[in-house]
Amino acid sequence: MSLSESPSETSALSPQAALFAPQSRRCRSIEWQEPRLVTRAAMAMSGLEAMRAIRDGVLPPPPLAKLIGFTMAEVEPGLVVMELEPEQSLENTVGLLHGAVAAALLDTAMGCALSTHLPAGQGSVTLDLKLTYLRPLSVRSGTIRAEGRVIKLGRQSSYTEGFVRDGAGKLAVHGTATFSMIGGGPSQPRALPEDS
Repeated sequence: MSLSESPSETSALSPQAALFAPQSRRCRSIEWQEPRLVTRAAMAMSGLEAMRAIRDGVLPPPPLAKLIGFTMAEVEPGLVVMELEPEQSLENTVGLLHGAVAAALLDTAMGCALSTHLPAGQGSVTLDLKLTYLRPLSVRSGTIRAEGRVIKLGRQSSYTEGFVRDGAGKLAVHGTATFSMIGGGPSQPRALPEDS
């Protein structure tokens, strides 16, 4: 079958063949910057400076942000808001956004909120992530906003809370997370990935 065939010609195909017809195929290309270079630049800044640099386009966003398509919209000490314009490549087989999209948004927003309190050379990693899904999200949800807030900053573990809201401001997902602190500030920088 050629790409010039009309949808009516596609409908003449068997249901199984129509699922894979060229007319229904979609494509999305992703580009990102080398993450190790960005890590080195970010680690020389305080967490707040690094988050604002990503928001303002001074530092490139991490590859996952490019893959899913979210951006950093707001950065304040202890608060980060991510935004996402939902699209088809993020859907599951029932036509809703996959739950992993909200999980990635919240994990990122909460981790970045925590970063806003950290000195240069210190970071955190997720220990646990608990989500409660309250309403489904879809491509019709409007701009999706994920807000991460620091609840308690600790020397070894820190606690955060997050909310995902649809374009109408309705709460869709609530989350909490515990993060382990790594690195020790400028005098004890954390190990950077090896060059390949």
